Amino acid sequence: MNNAVDIFTGNLILNLSILAWAMAQVVKFFIVLVVERRLDWQKILASGGMPSSHSATVCACAASTGYLYGTSSPIFAVAAVLAVVVMYDAANVRRAVGEQGRILNRIIENWDKIDPNFVGQSLKEILGHTLFQVVVGALLGVAIGLGGAWLWG
Repeated sequence: MNNAVDIFTGNLILNLSILAWAMAQVVKFFIVLVVERRLDWQKILASGGMPSSHSATVCACAASTGYLYGTSSPIFAVAAVLAVVVMYDAANVRRAVGEQGRILNRIIENWDKIDPNFVGQSLKEILGHTLFQVVVGALLGVAIGLGGAWLWG
């Protein structure tokens, strides 16, 4: 282990991206702990919620890539496009799926004639993010990506 980059994957950009994801997940856990006053260990790995770990991950990747290789490099262009697509998906497509899950759960809850064995478990409703959650996740990712690239790059 010659330096901090050798820890975990041996790739600084990948390490920073994973760190941003992990930090966002930990923040989610503590937000639920403080706001809802309950321990929810599932938040450590769950999707959805504040901040967006998807946004944090791809923004850490793009920011550290831009810092290390320059914003005019082809690899930064790929990372930046990926980040935009993932954040759009998090805020729009996955959010719509969550809304559909919420509506379907309400239909199921009020459908008295349906066989309970047919219904099964409720659908997951928290899949996507609000724009604010995506922006906060993106800011967290950029901070970790740039800070880590500056510190260890």
